[in-house]
Amino acid sequence: MKLLRDILYSVRILEVEGSTNIAVEGITLDSRKVRPNWMFVAIKGLQSDGHDFINKAIELGADCIICEQIPSERHPHVTYVRVNDAAASLGVMAAEFYDHPSEKLKLIGVTGTNGKTTTVTLLYSLFKRMGYKTGLLSTVVNRIHNETVTATHTTPNAIELNALLREMVDAGCMYCFMEVSSHAVHQKRIAGVRFAGAVFTNITHDHLDYHGTFDEYLKAKKGFFDMLSADAFALVNKDDYHGEEMVKDTKARVRTYAIKSMADFRARVVENQFSGLQLNIDGKDLWTKLIGSFNAYNILAVYTVARLLGQDDLTVLTQISTLNAPEGRFQYVKSSNDITAIVDYAHTPDALKNVLNTIRDIRTGNEKVITVVGCGGDRDKGKRPLMAGIACELSDKVIITSDNPRSEEPEAIIMDMMKGVESDQTRKVMSITNRREAIRAACMMAQPGDILLIAGKGHEKYQEIKGERQHFDDLEEVQNCFKLIGS
Repeated sequence: MKLLRDILYSVRILEVEGSTNIAVEGITLDSRKVRPNWMFVAIKGLQSDGHDFINKAIELGADCIICEQIPSERHPHVTYVRVNDAAASLGVMAAEFYDHPSEKLKLIGVTGTNGKTTTVTLLYSLFKRMGYKTGLLSTVVNRIHNETVTATHTTPNAIELNALLREMVDAGCMYCFMEVSSHAVHQKRIAGVRFAGAVFTNITHDHLDYHGTFDEYLKAKKGFFDMLSADAFALVNKDDYHGEEMVKDTKARVRTYAIKSMADFRARVVENQFSGLQLNIDGKDLWTKLIGSFNAYNILAVYTVARLLGQDDLTVLTQISTLNAPEGRFQYVKSSNDITAIVDYAHTPDALKNVLNTIRDIRTGNEKVITVVGCGGDRDKGKRPLMAGIACELSDKVIITSDNPRSEEPEAIIMDMMKGVESDQTRKVMSITNRREAIRAACMMAQPGDILLIAGKGHEKYQEIKGERQHFDDLEEVQNCFKLIGS
């Protein structure tokens, strides 16, 4: 519980009606969650406007309303506070309400189109293995040291974020590693949060359904680095030419990592095969169970963050060699007749290209590559033909199928994807709307030694169709098919 006047201490206030000398027992931006003596923050969102729910919040007990426009009908025992930007103010107030937990541990944010989940998950596992109590905020799961908390968004809203960080601090966590999405930056979910460091992995075509243009997407990512303080570090992948753009206005200490370019921290891929990667990092050899050149970047980023946080290089390399890839990231299984199936979250053109190039690099002979791929509904339509084109270019056979069609018709999504298939590639492509049947067809089509790539869903355990989530697990489906083949 805190006094309203203390919560508003750092907020730019335009107008106040009522007393600020009242106790606040909770904060929410969801009117349905309001309790007596809570503060309700009215935020204008994409789907709804919180101002429309002010009266509902008051009925449920809210005695303080933060808004950008005070309603004409006021309640006499309610305090109204008008601010210029309710979303940004929410972050500042949430940080104050929870006693600024981000300042009481080392919080590292990772942003980029690809590699965020792998990088933060590896960092979490690494620091735990080195004996530190550690937190994780990721697309797959949130963790407060050993406790698991379900993740609903890549980056939680400002209230949930500060609440989780508070729990981490109370549990004794010294570090937290979190994914920072472009949506979170644009929606100011990280306002008021203090980062000890930020990492930029890469940026490619994604989320244009939300941002509109690539420049706006780039601007959102850059906004993360613009907010860093002078005592933080900003680590960027120098092999991505957008890295320089990310940090041109940052106050943070800039450091770089790369495989192809000269950088502060460098790595070289010595060997890349299904058993793992052999790397040379800053002149020291490392064997890791992760696979693929894209994972070489993730591992180098992890190593560099650990070094920038003052960890011993040999200890870090030793522990990295024991780490496993996160669930659904180049996760592979073999059938009894030597068919290899890879399940990967690759749902952007660049990610799909990286995974297929890795398969091409580690394949040994005449084995065929069969790719099952789809695109999500109600999302960036521009990447659909690109995904299909890449799959055709780098695979011997392609099955285009459903991948969370949401409110769209799966057949319409597949038709959009087929526009990216060149006329001379049509012979290698087939479409099967039902994802389960598509995976089964790929398994039955494969011969001993062939490689299947099931792309797009990775760790997800559902298919979202017409507003309903139905259980669906790519790895589970492949394993069931392999049992049938082996029986």
